[in-house]
Amino acid sequence: MSERRIETLDELTPEAADAVLGLIGAAAAADGQPAVSEQGRLYVRRGAREGVRHLLLWTGGDGDPVLTGYGQLDGADPVEAPAAEFLVHPEHRSQGHGTALARALLDASGRRLRVWAHGGHPAARHLARQLNLKLFRELRQMRRPLGPDAEPLPDPALPADVTVRAFVPGQDEDAWLAVNAAAFAHHPEQGGLTAQDLSDREAEPWFDPAGFFLAFRDGELAGFHWTKVHADAGAEPLGEVYVVGVAPGRQGGGLGRALTAIGLRHLEQDRALRTVLLYVDADNTAAVHVYEKLGFTTYEVDLMYRTEN
Repeated sequence: MSERRIETLDELTPEAADAVLGLIGAAAAADGQPAVSEQGRLYVRRGAREGVRHLLLWTGGDGDPVLTGYGQLDGADPVEAPAAEFLVHPEHRSQGHGTALARALLDASGRRLRVWAHGGHPAARHLARQLNLKLFRELRQMRRPLGPDAEPLPDPALPADVTVRAFVPGQDEDAWLAVNAAAFAHHPEQGGLTAQDLSDREAEPWFDPAGFFLAFRDGELAGFHWTKVHADAGAEPLGEVYVVGVAPGRQGGGLGRALTAIGLRHLEQDRALRTVLLYVDADNTAAVHVYEKLGFTTYEVDLMYRTEN
């Protein structure tokens, strides 16, 4: 086996970021989905972020090093254990590199770690058992067909005193961040989004304010549905129910259901898409039931494992 070296960085140079993104892309082509989440890929591209570290696994020696693996450790959450994602290039698997990266992440986290296995592949399950990590969370990706051959979408039944308009960049950020934090106070990944996180997403090529719907009642933001379109080269575009949220004091009146329908109709009618996806925690049975009634079925799962302590 060639020499292995793991380098830990707080920030990636543009050249290193490009190499990491190329590695993530090569693995995604082989595995069917990226091993690093959208947020993680933003951390790769957009400079240093507090609590985030990058682990680069090199092989081949100092003379001709090859980026063979990558791990990311996000320790920004003040309560939860640090969260990690990692991968090895498809051509260099089954050589112990994944185990080496996992052990390095464990050491870097102080032996208190949560790890995502996107797609729940058998190799990830096997490695989790080797490291004595326990299954902690199951995130479902659900999909639904759109278009003339699909089950018709429900009509959006908005409360009489609610108006809906599109997000206006430079105007609506603060209000959205406040409602998002309140609506997802129980969900640290979504509820913890910062102004920088929102700005990063607004700078992405996929960002489209016309598909970001805000609902107002009495002049205050009451809820939202942010949609997304995945337009990867060579693949059929996919719509996404990116996030739907309702302010805590406005829940229970059907606003979330109406906003969901508005976003789905936008993806089907305005964007002419034929498939839409969303992500939901498997233990959120109420939300799973709502989405199943809307015609969504489970497509694949992401699994999170964690240490016992």
